[in-house]
Amino acid sequence: MEPSKEHGVGHTDSYTGTGSGVYATHDTPGTGDHYSSSAHSSGSSAFNPNHAHISSPTSPDHHEMEKIDMPVEQMANVDNSGGLKRDLRLRHMVMIAISGTIGTGLFLTSGKTVATAGPLGALFAYMTIGIWLVFVCQAIGEIATLLPLPGAFTVWGARVFDEAFAFQMTWVYFTNWALTIPAELSASSLVISFWLPEGSSFPVWIVPVIIIVALVIINLLGVKMYGEAEYWFSILKVVTILVFIICGILVDAGAVGGTRYGVENWHIEGAPFKGGFKAFLSVLVSVGFAYGGTELSGVTAAESRNPHKHVPKAVNTVLVRIAFFYILSIFFLASIVPNNDPRLLNPDGTVINAPFTIVFVKAGMKGGADYMNAVIFTSVVSAANSDFYVATRMLLSLANNGWAPKWVGRTNKRGVPVAAVAITTFFSCIALVMIYAGASVVFDWLVSIIGSLIFLIWVCILFLHFRFRQCWKAQGHTPQELPYRSWGYPYGHYLAMVIAVCCVIASFYLSIATKPSIGAFVQGAEDPDYKAARNKWAQGLLGAWFPWFQAVSLYIGFKLIKKTKIISPVDADLDTGRWIPRVRDPAQGEEKPKAKWRQILSNFI
Repeated sequence: MEPSKEHGVGHTDSYTGTGSGVYATHDTPGTGDHYSSSAHSSGSSAFNPNHAHISSPTSPDHHEMEKIDMPVEQMANVDNSGGLKRDLRLRHMVMIAISGTIGTGLFLTSGKTVATAGPLGALFAYMTIGIWLVFVCQAIGEIATLLPLPGAFTVWGARVFDEAFAFQMTWVYFTNWALTIPAELSASSLVISFWLPEGSSFPVWIVPVIIIVALVIINLLGVKMYGEAEYWFSILKVVTILVFIICGILVDAGAVGGTRYGVENWHIEGAPFKGGFKAFLSVLVSVGFAYGGTELSGVTAAESRNPHKHVPKAVNTVLVRIAFFYILSIFFLASIVPNNDPRLLNPDGTVINAPFTIVFVKAGMKGGADYMNAVIFTSVVSAANSDFYVATRMLLSLANNGWAPKWVGRTNKRGVPVAAVAITTFFSCIALVMIYAGASVVFDWLVSIIGSLIFLIWVCILFLHFRFRQCWKAQGHTPQELPYRSWGYPYGHYLAMVIAVCCVIASFYLSIATKPSIGAFVQGAEDPDYKAARNKWAQGLLGAWFPWFQAVSLYIGFKLIKKTKIISPVDADLDTGRWIPRVRDPAQGEEKPKAKWRQILSNFI
């Protein structure tokens, strides 16, 4: 195969950051003929686990390349970033991971989950998806620490399985965020309406416009600015969750509000399980939407100053975040607000009926609604900011791998893909159209689609992790050689895959089984209740099937056109873009080993 002509020498400042590591890189597989490793050009016999083959420029314009064979540990500063800058620090990485978890999904849709499935049904739904997500993030952490690539898990398929798989996964993930941005921005119009007097003629579409302008400015200033913005947004959201949990404890115990709830609401009619097993299954997609974004640690790894240190710490906070932010919040919410409270359904999406606001009001916090409205508004901006960032990075990955026009991936001196920002801005403007169509109605439709898209991505990540381990073993490596090993492998990942398959099958089943019958309604097809049930069924049908139809169509179409083949495990590219920590200076002395309890705790925090 002909070596790629896109390689060049990287910039030390952009890659080594504080001098903590170097890169072992050669060309990323793109259109099927961009490999430069001799392991790929001459078969598995050329593979040496201690050496990697890279392309080195032999002329200033980098058009003539030669292959260099050297130990991975000696390779330094070879550009594999796609023009990105490594400006994210540890505090950015951890808080971005936290910020990706807490958003409108928790603040606005958690009440519907309790109202539909009951307190225990809602709690089990969040625990079930949470277990699945923990092992998804562990899989991301293991590979992203070794290979912190632009495009993250969406491009792993081109390394270890089939380029067509990576092609469909990247486009599907971009679709997810291209739809999520309008969903978040449409929610902003609902949030701002809370502060407007009844009958106000204020054009609410101005708010999404202002947010879009702010997002463009933040993202054009570079990844460091994005990280700083998310850092401070995250602090506000974390404080809100902490205040809510403290209020929940006090209200539930009767210390404030004048009523002791305890677990009484877990024994009323409809509790603890409401609507049976089918109701439990029906809330899983909305729970998936609430958890969406937790996997962002894999995307930001390509712009982390030290992936070996930052990625594991980010993914290891997932278990604590799920247990603390979600499980405790849902427990106290379900204990204080009965599942038959009509406010939990919050059909108009107003903050006055948001589940967290109800608890604050019960705690006697008269300004609770205003406070929660402000928090939800900042959460919308924060979520849209993250969505915007990921969408641009997916477009960059598509361009760099030859799956989209090259001009889409061009970056400026700040490492920002300007064309990708422009395209993402266009998709953001769809929110303005949605407001006229009815923001709350369109929001529900998008939640259904986005939740299923997230499920699809998580299934693909688990599959690619299993495949990665197969390739790693086939090339003579052991798990002990990995810079970070996912805990619970393989049995925890088997459990996660079982949960994943069951959730997907359940969404398919419900999309068909819940079709309403016209004969069951007094006014037939004109009955308002029938129309509402029909719309809800259509949402579930579109949400359940669209992501998989898109993925299969993209995979088969690319495979037929490009005639790609499944990669043999011994030929998988596990070297390009590998992060190699620098050897510690002997003059600094040996690093003191952590105490045993610290080592154990570091697996979770």
